[in-house]
Amino acid sequence: MAQAKNGDKVTIDYTGRLEDGTVFDSTLEDECNPDECDSDDCGDDCGDDECGCGGHESGPMELTIGEGELFSQIDEALIGMAPGEKKSVIIPAADAFGEYDKDKVFTVPRSDMPEDLKPEVGDELVLTNEDDEDLGVQVVEVTEENITFDSNHPLAGEDLTFEVTLLEILP
Repeated sequence: MAQAKNGDKVTIDYTGRLEDGTVFDSTLEDECNPDECDSDDCGDDCGDDECGCGGHESGPMELTIGEGELFSQIDEALIGMAPGEKKSVIIPAADAFGEYDKDKVFTVPRSDMPEDLKPEVGDELVLTNEDDEDLGVQVVEVTEENITFDSNHPLAGEDLTFEVTLLEILP
């Protein structure tokens, strides 16, 4: 039976879990919790055939091994696999989305924000600095005087475990 090698185009299914077992992304529809969809693109349809947990369409993912479309550890695990084979890949936080950095949490006076901004804890926003650089943040505290933002990736500090199944090596 053929084995995948670097440069092969393949289709895979995967489920990404946190250490506590929470599924944060999957190509498998039945692994997704519609109440936890993290994509506004999904609307009320999240969890059906149109959206996976990560906000992409559910169903197998097509990728080329070695092109960095997922984590390099997944590319490495796919090398030598045969269609139908499954592997578990653990990606430490430092190699995934980095360690949680408390210095990326900052507070801004409400007077420095647009008047029409009515943030709530948990809101995800994109702030633009003086140099026109965008910064994705999550609102973590709101007071009358200040808004506190966290610019860490939502999965920063998390070790990730991927269960990967090689479905097909494409011609």
